[in-house]
Formats: sequence, C-alpha cells, structure tokens
Amino acid sequence: MNLVKTIIQFGLVALPILVYIPIGLVVFILSLLGLREPMTQVMYRVAQFWGLTSIRVVGCKITVSGRENIPRTGGVCFVSNHGSIFDILLVLAYIGRPFGFIAKKELSYVPFLNMWISLLGGFFIDRGNPRKALKTIENGVARIRAGKAMIIFPEGHRSRGQGLLPFHPGSLKLATRADAPIVPMAISGSYDVFERNYRVQSVPVSVTFCKPINTADLKGEDKKQVLSDTVYGMIKDALEASRA
Repeated sequence: MNLVKTIIQFGLVALPILVYIPIGLVVFILSLLGLREPMTQVMYRVAQFWGLTSIRVVGCKITVSGRENIPRTGGVCFVSNHGSIFDILLVLAYIGRPFGFIAKKELSYVPFLNMWISLLGGFFIDRGNPRKALKTIENGVARIRAGKAMIIFPEGHRSRGQGLLPFHPGSLKLATRADAPIVPMAISGSYDVFERNYRVQSVPVSVTFCKPINTADLKGEDKKQVLSDTVYGMIKDALEASRA
C-alpha cells in the first residue's frame, strides 16, 4: 500500500512540471527580449507554488521558524545543510524571495531543467576546469553584489542521514568575496520523507532560519575559518534544537 501511495504522490508532484514547461518557454523568450528581471520573479513564484503544493501532496507537517531573519531586499547568501532531495522543495517554498545557486555543469545538458535553473538565477560550474569554475563563482558574487540572493550547500552533497557533514574548504567563497550577510539554514527530518526507505512518509520536518551574520564585519587572515566554524555551529545548534 505504501508503494502505491508513493507512486501516486510522485505522479502528483511531477504532473505540474508538464504544465509549467510551456510557461517556462514563454518566460524564457520574454527574458531574452529584455524582461529578465520581471521574468525571474514570475519564474520564482511558479517554482514556489510548485514547492508548496508538492509539500502538501506529500503531507508532511512543516515547522518553519526564524523567517523574520530573512532580509527582504539586498544581497544575501543562504547557507544550508543538505540531507535530501526534498530540501529543494523546502527552500523553494519558504525562502520567500528569488535565489540562485551553483549547479554542476551536467545539469546544463538537461532540457527545461537547465532553462529553469538559469531563469531562477543559477549558474553551472565546471569543477574540472579551474578557470571556468572561478568565472562561475565570480558571476555568483556579482549577483549578490547586485542585491540578489544565492544559496550554498557547503557539505558538497546530500548527507543521506549521516548528520551534518564537514563543510568543504572555500565553500563560503560566494559570501566572503561579496561581503554579503549570511543566513544559516537548518533543515531537519527531510531525509526521512523518502530516501530513508524509498517510501513517502508524512513525517515532521523543520526549517530554521538563523540570525544573519554580517561577513563585512569579520576581519583578519582567519576570517574564512572563523566564519565557517560559526555558520557550522549555528546550523548544528539549530538541528539539535529541532530534535529536542
């Protein structure tokens, strides 16, 4: 019965994507005609609606706290742990403003998904080519300096129930190079929604937005390590608090 339920729920989550494809094509064309900024807003609202409706289909009880810590304007970098594919729905649903992210270059070859990532403000990175990778990072930095938002998953990949993994060296480069405020995010329970036993479970999930850290106030040669340790500690504390 759980398998049938899982198949039905996946179908209900995936079905809207077919409807959104023609919308995305229209938005993409309009963005090429000089309307990129308003079209980014349109695309984000469509993606946010998809995230919210998908969460309702799955039936999880979501607890969101700290949304008052999200700057509504100006450049900002969200830094989140990443335990599950379900996290994508959560960040789309609850951040509340358009944001971009750095995606692996292989996703740039996936039709329609590449278009959505680009329109939302994302960039594709070729980690095998240092020069191109640096250019991608600089594009992300420029986006934040222009008053936009980006999100980073500094563990580098999904933790898959292993808890909060160590941050990759230099993973906060987007924020430090832009001197942008960081909003640490802690997502708890998302791994249990599907990936623990590959059956959809309507389990409690929490999303916590911690108080912003102003990276421009941090000085000295150890700025990067101090910042990494601080963000890691805040996310870890928020995860532990959500499980208490």
